[in-house]
Amino acid sequence: MPELPEVETVRRGLNRLTLDREIRGGEVLLARTIAYPISVEAFLQGLQDVSIASWQRRGKYLLASLQKNDREGGWLAVHLRMTGQLLWCDRGDPLPPHTRVRLFFTEDKELRFVDIRTFGKMWWIPADCDIEAIVSGLQKLGSEPLTPEFSPVYLKTILSKTKRPIKAVLLDQRAIAGLGNIYADEALFKGKIRPDTIASHLDEEQIECLHQAIEDVLATAIAKGGTTFSDFLNLLGVPGNYGDSALVYGRRGKPCRHCGSAIERLKISGRSSHFCPQCQQ
Repeated sequence: MPELPEVETVRRGLNRLTLDREIRGGEVLLARTIAYPISVEAFLQGLQDVSIASWQRRGKYLLASLQKNDREGGWLAVHLRMTGQLLWCDRGDPLPPHTRVRLFFTEDKELRFVDIRTFGKMWWIPADCDIEAIVSGLQKLGSEPLTPEFSPVYLKTILSKTKRPIKAVLLDQRAIAGLGNIYADEALFKGKIRPDTIASHLDEEQIECLHQAIEDVLATAIAKGGTTFSDFLNLLGVPGNYGDSALVYGRRGKPCRHCGSAIERLKISGRSSHFCPQCQQ
């Protein structure tokens, strides 16, 4: 599933390419991709002749603020889920397999939502509606990394209240929004913390180190355009390249880049966790 760096990469591309362009129509090729409103017709009608003022990201959600006739035009929300891709194309470009939604922009440009597994969702939220009431997952998100709110004090408060393994806490979107399996493993390696360590057992120095590691790993991954192990592509169809420099994720049995020990893997909360037994004691 695309994580914060991948979604942030897409958001930046959308802000660079789609702002102030009007949507002049669209086509929904898979009706269940539309989570709201109920009908495909209402979804397309709500997006007719609107322009995008800005794209924001909340956790793994993409949120476009819309304008119509110089007034608020509601929101377009997107969640890529496991295999979703947003691709910015010319109208005449061949249609990729698994294209689920097409939005037609001015100057013969098109935004396509491509999704192999079909778990991805799109919403159009009218201006007079509460976006969090409709996209209910937004209500459950914790602090946003790379913002002032996500501080060592905030992290300490979360970790001190639970006996869960630290890896499970980092994956909990109610605690930290957008952090996923790849970057949780990477941050724990940089923080020198085993993924099965009980969260409340971490001392203040370890928490400060982990906080810095989370910020550093996310910033590095964003700079590299995210990670592509399977399906992720940026807005122009280019894969991310963080995976080439991953420290532990996906490297089971390979030598640690720091000490040479073999990277190990264990299951925590049903997810694979990669770590170095020597560096993460």
